[in-house]
Amino acid sequence: MRGITLLIEDPKWRGHRGLAARLTKAAKAAAAAVRLKGGFTILLAADSKLRALNHDFRGKDKPTNVLSFPGGGDYAGDIALAYGVTKKEAKAAGKSLADHAAHLVVHGVLHLAGHDHERPKEARAMEGLEVKILGRLGIADPYMAAP
Repeated sequence: MRGITLLIEDPKWRGHRGLAARLTKAAKAAAAAVRLKGGFTILLAADSKLRALNHDFRGKDKPTNVLSFPGGGDYAGDIALAYGVTKKEAKAAGKSLADHAAHLVVHGVLHLAGHDHERPKEARAMEGLEVKILGRLGIADPYMAAP
């Protein structure tokens, strides 16, 4: 696997000590688990950026938590996370921003590797991989209901 580039576009992401290293570790673990070939970029952006990307590439005029853009050849692609959406979801689920963002990075890497969740069988397989990878990182199953 080639390198991982982490770009922090929204300064709000910088307010979380150790987050960049944690997300890079999650990305490496996911890439290794699925034997992803090629480097990729993770963009930590504002909701407005994800809203624009979601509109331009998916026809949905709203921000979303994570988007993945598979590449080709030696470049696996790009992953983008929205700060506000990620923070709001983490709070609603009673999780730390770091754990939720790590889950979204793992999810994005699996998309770059060709995994999807459009059909129930695919979703179960992808979620199972996410849970396994996150467990290795000491992060609880994100699909379990909060106590």
